[in-house]
Amino acid sequence: MAGKIIMWIVCFGCAILFFAIGVYAKKLKKPMWFWSGCEVPASQITDVEQYNKENGTMWQLYSLWYFAAGLAEIWNSLISVIILVASCTVGIIPLVYCYNKIYKKYRVQ
Repeated sequence: MAGKIIMWIVCFGCAILFFAIGVYAKKLKKPMWFWSGCEVPASQITDVEQYNKENGTMWQLYSLWYFAAGLAEIWNSLISVIILVASCTVGIIPLVYCYNKIYKKYRVQ
């Protein structure tokens, strides 16, 4: 039982963190960045509000994998671990792809 509780804390903690990043991005007045320490100047973005809205939605959708992993722990620990590991590894690829699409859509040409 202790293992399940730890897994729930990890999964739901990550899910809440990524969801909160999405909420933060949607409320931010300057462009939300993606990579750590690499800020996007407002002069490079055509519509900062829409850019941040899509960026925030991307993070909130990413958080759903971690919520799913936490819920899967109720029924099957192995499936939960598979979802969690896939989210942390393979899940980064669509996240980067999605961000690049958003950035290209709103960058100043």
